[in-house]
Amino acid sequence: MQSKIPFEITKSESFYDKLSEWIGDLFYDILPEAGFELRDEQIFMAFQLEKAFKEKKVMFAEAGVGTGKTIVYLLYAIMYARYTNMPAVVACADETLIEQLVKKEGDIAKLEKILGLNFDVRLAKSRDQYLCLKKLDHVKQTDFNDDIADIYEQLPDFVHNDGSMQKFEKYGDRRDFPALSDESWGKVNWDAIQDCFTCEKRHRCGLTLNRDFYRHSTDLIICSHDFYMEHIWTKESRKREGQLPLLPEHSSVVFDEGHLLEFAAQKALSYRFTDATLETLLTRLMENEVREKTLYTIEEALLDNDKFFSSISEFSVPSQGSDKQMITLNPQVIKYGEKLLSKLQQLEEELVFESELYVINEYDLRIVEEYLEQITYSLSLFLKEMNGITWFEEVGYERTLVIMPKMVEEVLRDEVFSQKKPFIFSSATLSNQKNFAYIANGLGVKEFLSFSVESPFDYEEKMEIYLPTFSKDNRDEKLDYLLNTIRQSEGRALILLNNQNEMKQLKESLKGSVEYPIYFEGDEEISTLVSKFQNEEHAILCTIHLWEGLDIPGRSLENIIIYSLPFPPNDPVFTAKREGVEDPYRDVDLPYMLLRLKQGVGRLIRSENDRGTVHIMLQDDISEELLQTIKDVLPTKPIMTA
Repeated sequence: MQSKIPFEITKSESFYDKLSEWIGDLFYDILPEAGFELRDEQIFMAFQLEKAFKEKKVMFAEAGVGTGKTIVYLLYAIMYARYTNMPAVVACADETLIEQLVKKEGDIAKLEKILGLNFDVRLAKSRDQYLCLKKLDHVKQTDFNDDIADIYEQLPDFVHNDGSMQKFEKYGDRRDFPALSDESWGKVNWDAIQDCFTCEKRHRCGLTLNRDFYRHSTDLIICSHDFYMEHIWTKESRKREGQLPLLPEHSSVVFDEGHLLEFAAQKALSYRFTDATLETLLTRLMENEVREKTLYTIEEALLDNDKFFSSISEFSVPSQGSDKQMITLNPQVIKYGEKLLSKLQQLEEELVFESELYVINEYDLRIVEEYLEQITYSLSLFLKEMNGITWFEEVGYERTLVIMPKMVEEVLRDEVFSQKKPFIFSSATLSNQKNFAYIANGLGVKEFLSFSVESPFDYEEKMEIYLPTFSKDNRDEKLDYLLNTIRQSEGRALILLNNQNEMKQLKESLKGSVEYPIYFEGDEEISTLVSKFQNEEHAILCTIHLWEGLDIPGRSLENIIIYSLPFPPNDPVFTAKREGVEDPYRDVDLPYMLLRLKQGVGRLIRSENDRGTVHIMLQDDISEELLQTIKDVLPTKPIMTA
């Protein structure tokens, strides 16, 4: 296996010219001999990407399903990484998709085998995807059960004793505990009130060890959009604190499903203030021998914290199809917010005196000071009615205030796209009728290259699309149709849902009604569920987040059921978007729905041999105009059913 550039370059020759020759040999000779179909669209894309890498520019690479765009960008990114001696970064839409690239039957594995090359590919996952040893110890003392016992049994020996680790041993990844539900995982994974920098378990921590491991990749680092954006926003502050940035210096970036990057950027810049977190931190402080004045201030802050969140809860309105509640800035909310802010600022001053007395555990003090600084800043933004988007979340007993900036293009332009390196946006849906201005403006990209190629598949032959209609309140009729189509395809079905309410309803309705294995997102680690679905030919997968990126060729997926049209929710984020345009329906709601619909339909035909059906469930009161618009974006003429 080779680990260098697989073609010779003399001193008088250009790397890009030789790369172009090698790419040509690959697509015209080597890949077809290995069973890959020669596709004009893929070759066109390859030579377009060459220009982006050569000129170190932003490129919007819109390529339909089946063009083989993943193989193209992987080849360029890895060869360019070897040429520059810096790894490339591939950022996928979210954490659920980064495992897709490295699965055994994925494109990377295929290329390694065919080319006789060894690609050094490592995953950089978000912190919440890793086990926290401190939280695990706490749960062991307070809520010990079989799940916790199983986690302890899987820990490497060096975690339990004082001996050193002889070689790198990867552990603590969410994927290592596939049977654990998302709810159980939340009790033992990293969260915002962990200060890894001063933690005494730091050098035995799976997160810390894996972070050091992926930083030394020579070819490719795969992460999520969220992770890449977190790297961008935190790299300077981490340097100031004596920490390394989340990602090392890298040669190029590919944003797979790049149309979703803007929201990831907004999310990374957001502030989250949770009442339970503040309560946990301040209660922990009270366990130290603090002065009576500080103790009194903490008690008052806890009372003000509860009053503030209770007032937000009272004056918030639930959003349809979303857990984001709209906040009404009632005078009572402002009053309690200002009171809490004043009390927390007073507590910050008290802690300066406490730190000089050395009566507070250093780990606890650092976490509290850092978190208080974040809370006071986010509270001040909220009370100033900043030019941003705010909402309230209430899940179980946990209440959270979220503050998100409206526009991020200026920060993206200065911090990301000002760098002289190739940035490749890859997706089947980047443009609006071949115009890339909308996505470019939203991301602050002033200069860019672009191209668009259609899918090579004959959808008329391979796909049947049905548009059944149902009365709004007749769930039984809708369920009967769904069960019937599942039985016709003998499982092999992907059910795409829009929110947790739909997931909950369907989970209750399908219980005991289906003779095939059925998997629901959230019951286990997501890539494990995808693997089960792919390997058990007659299974069913119900998901909210896999409208894009899911790649399952073959007979395991022959039926896609879109449970309802994927219009955006009426939550604060989309309300803010609607407020910024002249025609909210045509400029926000409809484009979002059509893009997501096309992505969902695109999950079906992934290879030349794939065939199947798509069922898009509609309400019988749908307007003729909307129905025609939907028909116009579908890859083949649909069949209407009553």
